[in-house]
Amino acid sequence: MHPLPCRSLPRASIKLRRSLLVMVACSTGWLPVMAQAAPTNSAPDPLAYGTEQPNGLAPLAPTPGKNGMAVSAQKLASDIGARIMAQGGNAADAAVAMGYALAVVYPAAGNIGGGGFMMLRQPGKPAIFIDFREKAPLAAKADMYLDAKGNLIADQSVTGWKAVAVPGTVAGLEKVLQRWGHLSRQEVMAPAIKLARDGFVLQKGDVELLNTSTDAFRASPEARAIFLRPDGSPLQVGDKLVQTNLANTLQLIADQGPDAFYKGPIAKTIVEASQKNGGLLQLSDFAQYKTREIRPLSCQYRGYLVETAPPPSGGGIALCEILDILSGYDMKALGLHTAPALQREIEAMRHAYSDRRSLGDPAFVHNPTQHLLDPAYAAQVRAHIPTDHAVPSASLTEGEATPEKHETTQFSVIDKNGLAISTTYTLNGWFGAKVIGGNTGFFLNDEMDDFSSKPGVPNMFGIVGSKANAIAPGKTPLSSMSPTIVSKNGKPVLIIGSPGGSRIPTIVLSVILGVVDYGLDIQQAIDLPRLHQQWLPEPVEVEAGALTPEVQSTLEHEGYSFAPHAPWGMPEGILVGGPKLGEKGDARYYGGFDRRHEGGGATGQ
Repeated sequence: MHPLPCRSLPRASIKLRRSLLVMVACSTGWLPVMAQAAPTNSAPDPLAYGTEQPNGLAPLAPTPGKNGMAVSAQKLASDIGARIMAQGGNAADAAVAMGYALAVVYPAAGNIGGGGFMMLRQPGKPAIFIDFREKAPLAAKADMYLDAKGNLIADQSVTGWKAVAVPGTVAGLEKVLQRWGHLSRQEVMAPAIKLARDGFVLQKGDVELLNTSTDAFRASPEARAIFLRPDGSPLQVGDKLVQTNLANTLQLIADQGPDAFYKGPIAKTIVEASQKNGGLLQLSDFAQYKTREIRPLSCQYRGYLVETAPPPSGGGIALCEILDILSGYDMKALGLHTAPALQREIEAMRHAYSDRRSLGDPAFVHNPTQHLLDPAYAAQVRAHIPTDHAVPSASLTEGEATPEKHETTQFSVIDKNGLAISTTYTLNGWFGAKVIGGNTGFFLNDEMDDFSSKPGVPNMFGIVGSKANAIAPGKTPLSSMSPTIVSKNGKPVLIIGSPGGSRIPTIVLSVILGVVDYGLDIQQAIDLPRLHQQWLPEPVEVEAGALTPEVQSTLEHEGYSFAPHAPWGMPEGILVGGPKLGEKGDARYYGGFDRRHEGGGATGQ
């Protein structure tokens, strides 16, 4: 899908030693320092940790669980998932309970006003991928965000009712509960309803999320009444967040099922607010909404089966293509975050993201999935990737990726019988389009911004819009969400996923490489500083601590440039059998959660 051989830069004239990494703490997070030098063809030990971890946190062992594990970005939701399993529910019941709970305790991205993807794997059976992502309203048009001269109208696809796509979360959770769950809808929704009605005490992480949208809350009478103090000031740590209207909405769904949301009073209230404020939603949009089951994408890596998201996600294709390319290198021997290892990773990322062109909703376009995931194609790409200098992105055929925002959330769960579920769902931006429909109590998504508003034109992140991802009535926008389950011999061994917009595939990649190639435990793999290259922009984004000075110098001499970036993503993962692959533990499950942002947690059962 790109010209071979690739045009290359002049070969660097220097030859530097490759070294192992040791991470130590500093005031800004992790700083890497050099340990003993090692030949590039040796098999170095995994990353040696210093006395502190990212953000000055002390080292944290993975959370054990003998009969189940639930992990999410909000500890209250994780606790609910574990409690549902303790009460006789399975992972499907727990996932639905967590999905609704996050709508209450993580309102910035947890939702019933958005949508997402779920990967579900029963023991000994193939994984099932459930698409409950939002769809464009039937009145949507390809040029709906352009003015008379064909120029983009600022913010219309981001804020306000015209940015809202038809939500899918309620339909998705209902499907999972009815097909795989053991408990009633009332039982699994009761914890979320109680949290909304009685309220919960805000912690630092909760307040930090609310503070991202204070101005938007002040501009919305509905949001102001819920998310600000009576005097209009922001809520503070220790305040109780009570959401009575949301509790009433959730109770209506618990009592009447999804019809209350898609054909009843909730749909009517949302549509009325949309039409009153220039939106496109109609009752027929809600009545016609349906989830989809799609065969997952799969690839092999080091003897493990990786099952991940197919289109309308472009994330799973990118993840598997990167893994296919890297499978031809001995990454363990190259060493964790050494210059040669990162050089291979960066080039695999660059080629995979370049190849994400012409991807879109499979109901509307043909996706070249089979070709991109053909091992022979990966071998062809690998054969033309230099190992000592950068490939200019301009030398690869124009690729197209999604402009998806980073503000999403992930939860993972597994029960005593081995039913494993990875779910990524979203409102798109924090608090979506910043609108609440009447007295429903929940925010609506701004998912229309994930379409290409003007194909061929780079968005604010430098990502080129795709014609295949152009707006069309009833169409699902392309996504990078990549809920993933890694299995061996028919049994899941790793459940993982993350928010992070276009960075999602490389976040999931980092955890898989950390666990499979470098022998890290699940918490270490999630804590590992990240880097990301997405074809364009050209510079490689890096978190603090991802590169040692020596490694960065080596790669810069080879033609790479780097852009420091604030921490991104929040993967939530579970390992089966031990805290590390191949290491038997006292418990059956081990959970790891991302600590870059406060508030998350893993809860064993």
